[in-house]
Amino acid sequence: MRNALLVVAALATALAAVQPVNAGTGLACEAASGPTLPTLVELYTSEGCSSCPPAERWLSSLKDRPGVIALAFHVDYWDRLGWSDRYASRAGTARQYEVARRAGDGTVYTPQVLVGGQDWRGWPGLPAAGAASPVRLRLARAGQTVTAEVSRQKAAHEQVAPAQLAGYWAVVEDGYDSHVRAGENAGATLHHDDVVRLYRPVAAWPAAVPQRLELQVSPGVAEHPRRVVFVVTDPATGRPLQALALGC
Repeated sequence: MRNALLVVAALATALAAVQPVNAGTGLACEAASGPTLPTLVELYTSEGCSSCPPAERWLSSLKDRPGVIALAFHVDYWDRLGWSDRYASRAGTARQYEVARRAGDGTVYTPQVLVGGQDWRGWPGLPAAGAASPVRLRLARAGQTVTAEVSRQKAAHEQVAPAQLAGYWAVVEDGYDSHVRAGENAGATLHHDDVVRLYRPVAAWPAAVPQRLELQVSPGVAEHPRRVVFVVTDPATGRPLQALALGC
């Protein structure tokens, strides 16, 4: 495991509006992306990793920061140390290995932070945000159905959408606590926010064709606030092109 460097950096942010909509009974809201890409932060972590709690505390501090979308993927390869992380998933582990494969070295570690799809060892600072996005994204929820509408941005300046787009859904929850009884964090009580409870990749499609995608999501519970995130990516590189979170 490796400790990330501690570097403070300024952050420029942009916030997409989230508004309630009248959709009868049940949960309902919608959000639309702006012309720029939010700062997408992915943390790969484990309750079996002694270096991870500081990274998770930092990630929790980003939860309410405008223009930032944070995702905590709990991986399962540290479970062998004697403590099984109940938030870990094979899907999260597979995603980290896929990111490493794209980077060309195949190396994975915890805590690993990705910003904008790239390894970022400058946390707790973040790079400047505000890059123009070639993609427009809208999310809407009506009851248990969340819809993502993806199209190319008409005024993307020098940013040009690739020939194909891809993406993924992430259902994220806050406010979990675990008393760890074995492994490197034995005896510690750990707090988790931004926990990815569901991760679902979406296969590539032609960028010129507007896409409408749906995900069925249960309401969740009040003590663990839930957000539904959709990230549009370049399938050739895995880099995020647009991202949006819906908090109802």
